[in-house]
Amino acid sequence: QLQPVESGGGSVQPGGSLRLSCALPGYGLEYDDIGWFRQAPGKERESISCISTAGTGGMKFYTDSVKARFTISREKDLVYLQMNSLKLEDTAVYYCAIGQYPCNLDAMFYWGKGTQVTVSS
Repeated sequence: QLQPVESGGGSVQPGGSLRLSCALPGYGLEYDDIGWFRQAPGKERESISCISTAGTGGMKFYTDSVKARFTISREKDLVYLQMNSLKLEDTAVYYCAIGQYPCNLDAMFYWGKGTQVTVSS
């Protein structure tokens, strides 16, 4: 079964930045719609960003809470989530997943195991 791999999580102070990466070892992600999701303790998993393939125009989706702070992008076989101006409420486990744009939860087929992002002062 295909399983993407996330990396780049960590601990940061409010206002800081992190860049998450999503890879699919042995295959690449160039031809897949990729979504970033997060799940905070006690909360449901939510879709925060999605990018379609270049062949479908490279469309991008952001949930309102991360607009203007997070940027999703592709570079060859990888998909990135640049997170700036991080807030305490961004603390969560972040997952990337392969599925269909605009990356509703029930439209995703393969999930990574997640990477922890902790924003604290």
